[in-house]
Amino acid sequence: MKPSFHARLLNGPFEDPSLYVRVLREGRALLFDSGFTTRLSNRDILKISDVFISHTHIDHFIGFDSILRIHLIKESPLRLYGPRGFIENIKGKLLGYTWNLIESYPTVIKVAEVDGNTIRRAVFRAVDSFRYEDEGTESFNGVLLKNASIKISASVLDHKVPSLAFSIEEDFHINIDKAKLEKLGLPVGPWLKGFKDAIRRNDIDRTFTVSGRAYTFSELKEIAAITRGQKVSYVTDAIGSEENIRKIRELVRGSDMLYIEAYFLQRDNDRAKERYHLTAREAGRMAREAGVGRMVLFHFSPKYIDNPEEILKEAEEEFRGSVGYENSV
Repeated sequence: MKPSFHARLLNGPFEDPSLYVRVLREGRALLFDSGFTTRLSNRDILKISDVFISHTHIDHFIGFDSILRIHLIKESPLRLYGPRGFIENIKGKLLGYTWNLIESYPTVIKVAEVDGNTIRRAVFRAVDSFRYEDEGTESFNGVLLKNASIKISASVLDHKVPSLAFSIEEDFHINIDKAKLEKLGLPVGPWLKGFKDAIRRNDIDRTFTVSGRAYTFSELKEIAAITRGQKVSYVTDAIGSEENIRKIRELVRGSDMLYIEAYFLQRDNDRAKERYHLTAREAGRMAREAGVGRMVLFHFSPKYIDNPEEILKEAEEEFRGSVGYENSV
């Protein structure tokens, strides 16, 4: 199956958390946490449409300013999501700068904060010097963003402050059978994107012009095979309490790839509870119980900097599957 998402951690396991996910079919990118983002090019940053912040501790949020700086030239909105208090955090960031010469800039920042079963929204516009505009509150059912291609869900975890965990998934994956395509004498080309869009929207009355001939949806449907969609999850900064573990398992269930913190080893569990972080064993157990395909560990305590392989080994023994961590990018 050709992947729909290409995910990569921007930093090593002892550095700031930040996961960059390209949504290949849509030509854009998502960012989960914004620690230092110096490994992203301006082009990479301009692809970002949505930023999902687990919480606003400095190592998860310091990169916001550099993202904003590049996005000042972009016409499409920058959408941000975070936990309770996030709108005030963004407001404070924006108040730290002088905006008297940006009235002609197109920048619009849309912010959503999750607070239990509600989600509050606000907007900040360059044309108005990024003044705060309240956009009201609505109920939150666990889904932050949904379109015809993908769904992004979130769960509120306990890190002594609210901390969000996220999953991104496509409802299903469409594979084009090239043998059947050739049998019908049809070429590979841009028209296939429109055909896939019609499948996702269940637009069965649509016709397609290929090589000068019109085809109905029913004539073409046999070239497509529908399979389970790809799922990627991101979990960091949460105490290994029963409630958190239940929420994490539910959110990440069936993930093809799980990016999860392993801040402490189990032998330091008392310290993990004190600092409201997961252990490698807890991460491995949750991944196994949730039926995860592969897990990638990140966000290690500096105390293990001389032996990160010990963290990998502990998680792997509990998970009983493929575990890795990204040393560099």
